[in-house]
Amino acid sequence: MTQRTQVAIIGSGPAGLLLGQLLLKAGIDAVILERHTRAHVLGRIRAGVLEQGTVALIDEAGCGGRMHREGLVHHGIALSVRGRRHRIDFQRLVGGSVMVYGQTEVTRDLMDARAAAGAPTHYEALNVTPSGYDGAHPVVTWQKDGVTHELHCDFIAGCDGFHGISRHSVPEDALTVFERVYPFGWLGVLADVRPLSPELIYVNHARGFALCSMRSPTRSRYYIQCDASERPENWPDDRFWEELRRRLDPDAAAHLETGPAIEKSIAPLRSFVAEPMRFGRLFLAGDAAHIVPPTGAKGLNLAASDVHYLAEGLIAHYREKSAAGLDAYSARALARVWKAERFSWWMTSLLHRFPDSGAFGERIQLAELEYLVGSTAAATALAENYVGLPF
Repeated sequence: MTQRTQVAIIGSGPAGLLLGQLLLKAGIDAVILERHTRAHVLGRIRAGVLEQGTVALIDEAGCGGRMHREGLVHHGIALSVRGRRHRIDFQRLVGGSVMVYGQTEVTRDLMDARAAAGAPTHYEALNVTPSGYDGAHPVVTWQKDGVTHELHCDFIAGCDGFHGISRHSVPEDALTVFERVYPFGWLGVLADVRPLSPELIYVNHARGFALCSMRSPTRSRYYIQCDASERPENWPDDRFWEELRRRLDPDAAAHLETGPAIEKSIAPLRSFVAEPMRFGRLFLAGDAAHIVPPTGAKGLNLAASDVHYLAEGLIAHYREKSAAGLDAYSARALARVWKAERFSWWMTSLLHRFPDSGAFGERIQLAELEYLVGSTAAATALAENYVGLPF
């Protein structure tokens, strides 16, 4: 079966759905292909700290209503350093805030808006293969129910994540890859208990990093640093809560509510960038092009800024017959990507225990943290990056 569209979008995560919604509002046809079921996509547990620019972009896409009703606006974070908590006040330092609203909920809102508009998304599209993007007539093929489909298009947007086909379809010699894999992971627990604090608490402790986060006023998300080789089944609930409590400051430990884990998983940490982000008429966006450790809360937000630049370029192409936006896409996106990579690497280095840092490294880390919580200039730099650099 053969179809025709203007933009083929591979992947129905937040990047692909947000791009599809922005194009839809601009009157540009787009078809989304997703290899998993809708339920599988919605079942993926991800973080949800949204920068100001991401919130504005979701509003621009017409999908911000529930986010503003149910999301939690945060005007700061807390840093717990060796048992003492210090607040970084975003509002005072940079006049900004972030929105805590789960990535699953962002995805659901975008999916619902797309379905309500009758825009096409093909789930369980198997063996998706982009081709011809180095010429004028790209094609994406896939199989479903034993039938092979061809989607002819003007452009392909690869929004299918780190393991997706989009980047892997590019010849290796056309890519430059930068990567750092960290020697630890995050053991995360989701539980229906009241959050420990109205704002996130980032913990530096001799036993390792911890993070106290939330999804709603009644659902919490907690993380502890663990060895990269650990497995969730080695961490029954009681062991997790005991270890988390040991890393918290005394007041937080005394007020921690515990309960059965709804979900428990271990996420590896890596920094990854693939350059460039354009290959003829194929454009990479989000995790297809870059990964950040979650410490800086930048993964979803970087996908949003990629989508902002790509949507601008595509809209200018169709409305104004201008190639300038698409030609500048990779450079514009990567300039912001590397700033977020730097911030995420810095936050990770600041808060985690590294097995090879030694006594000198530990003292340097502690001195950096003490400088950060005692210096308005240093705290302002953290706040500026956390709430989000301009798109």
